[in-house]
Amino acid sequence: MQPNLNEATVPIHIPIANAQTLPELFRARIALSPDAIAYREHDGGQNRWTDWTWRKTGEETDLWRAALANERLEPGARVATLMANSRAYVCVDQAALSLGLAIVPMHATDNPGNIAYILGDSGAEALVIDSPGYWARLAPEVAGLSTLKRIILMTGSQPSSNRPAGLDRREVQAEQWLTIANRGESRATLVTPEMMAAIVYTSGTTGSPKGVVLSHRNIVSNVQAVMQCVAPGPDDIFLSFLPLSHTFERTAGYYLPIASGSIVAFARSIALLGEDLRQVRPTILVSVPRIYERASLRIQETLAKSGAFGQWLFAMAERIGWHRFLVSQNATAQRVPMLEQLLWPVLDWLVANKIRAEFGGKLRVAITGGAPMPEAVSRRFLAMGINILQGYGMTETAPVVSVNRLERNDPASVGEAIPGVEIRIGDNDELLVRGPNVMVGYWQRPDETRQILQPDGWLHSGDQARIDGGRITIKGRIKDIIVTSTGEKISPADLETAITGDPLFDQVIVIGEQRPFIAAIAVLNGARLEEEAKALGITGGLAEALVSKAIRALAIARIKRAVAHFPAYATPRKVCLTLEPWTVGAGLMTPTLKLKRQAIQNLFGQQISELYGK
Repeated sequence: MQPNLNEATVPIHIPIANAQTLPELFRARIALSPDAIAYREHDGGQNRWTDWTWRKTGEETDLWRAALANERLEPGARVATLMANSRAYVCVDQAALSLGLAIVPMHATDNPGNIAYILGDSGAEALVIDSPGYWARLAPEVAGLSTLKRIILMTGSQPSSNRPAGLDRREVQAEQWLTIANRGESRATLVTPEMMAAIVYTSGTTGSPKGVVLSHRNIVSNVQAVMQCVAPGPDDIFLSFLPLSHTFERTAGYYLPIASGSIVAFARSIALLGEDLRQVRPTILVSVPRIYERASLRIQETLAKSGAFGQWLFAMAERIGWHRFLVSQNATAQRVPMLEQLLWPVLDWLVANKIRAEFGGKLRVAITGGAPMPEAVSRRFLAMGINILQGYGMTETAPVVSVNRLERNDPASVGEAIPGVEIRIGDNDELLVRGPNVMVGYWQRPDETRQILQPDGWLHSGDQARIDGGRITIKGRIKDIIVTSTGEKISPADLETAITGDPLFDQVIVIGEQRPFIAAIAVLNGARLEEEAKALGITGGLAEALVSKAIRALAIARIKRAVAHFPAYATPRKVCLTLEPWTVGAGLMTPTLKLKRQAIQNLFGQQISELYGK
């Protein structure tokens, strides 16, 4: 017998705007538009996109709910997910939440040691994992975790034949597990707004990651506030590709479309993102700045190969497009001159329309956050008619604190605070935040919670900022500010953003804390290095080119050109070059793609000593 939808505990008549918990939000959406399309996934076997309605998604969620209820986990128990973005992820997440369980979302590319740490620290009692290859690597790390009582391997994944002792009775194949689950009535579970909905582990750029405890109230209040700022609707299509372990994607790319009744299409992979954009044709994109930075670099590369007329045409389109944007924002009292009005339809057709087509051609809102967005990149795409709205948030704020609005969009800022959220500037220009979205605290770390969260509810962001007319401009992380031995203070993020604007550099960090000058460690783009080596007449392979004086001199010259608008004391004088990318798996990046500065500096300790020793 199919389990009930648990009407007694999750009233499905609650209007979307009045939902106070995530299960209420989900069931309200199913009741409101049961036969509307909810999710879209690519069927590799048939090479087509398949749609799933809200009703069908709800029915599959109930199967997971019954199976999880059969495990007799108490409300508040943690269920960890190590899965790719998918409709199955939604079903697992919603089933657990409806039972009062808390989700511990983990990144599928994180290293096994870090995953094992999170499972142990959170005391997760169940793990749902969809990669048999990853499970083979993770199993030895978690075999000794007595708190982990159930490991659910998704369809297509089989229990390992050589699994470590102690896992044999805990592993189960999902399809079998769902089939044998008790199909009777699920237990009644009262889910309240104050209950824990998730423990999301922070990036951990220094030290071990901390678990941020978010309640249903934290998340739902954030969703409702963002709804008022972005206003998605049933006709909108989101393309989901940021990992659902990322709070930004969970709130803005997953729970927000439930509230708005929008369609979510799950991208196949980052490698196929361009193709998915053109096929899905999303109207709303939730992304990080790096996606636009890479797109901007591709534009630059194309322009470099085009003739003088093509470069002139693009420059004209960018200039007129930007002027049109300013007029639309009432940022200037001037009107678009008649000549520009006449030229724009041609420039739009020849230039801007082609760039918009790379994003599917129907994009009306592009929300970006998680890292600083280079203003030059924002201006380029805004000029081409792509409405990039930069926002700001933290895992500790569920996560959105502020966002630009379509009618008040300043690419140099991270916008205004969302409804219900208070902001102010504290000591050392630190941004302080207060609101219903501010976390409960760090999991089992009361001392660290007290350090960041004041008794009156104000949260210390750790970011320096200024507020002008309600608009927030982030100046940099307080902890990351470099103070040289000469007393100069430098924000490394600004320098690094400028340097990686040059296609020669894939990744970079600048260093110089208590040193006499600033230096850089950079990962070069292999293809670009090969081109430059050939132009300089350097023979041999890339390894030889990397250590040549000519390439080092070229890198320094390119860095100086990229940061020419910074003060002289902020200009890197020396550089250490490498071709080995910094990855999550190597422990040099966080799952949210932030560089782990200390880990990178430790890796290059000898080279750094040589840079300053000479």
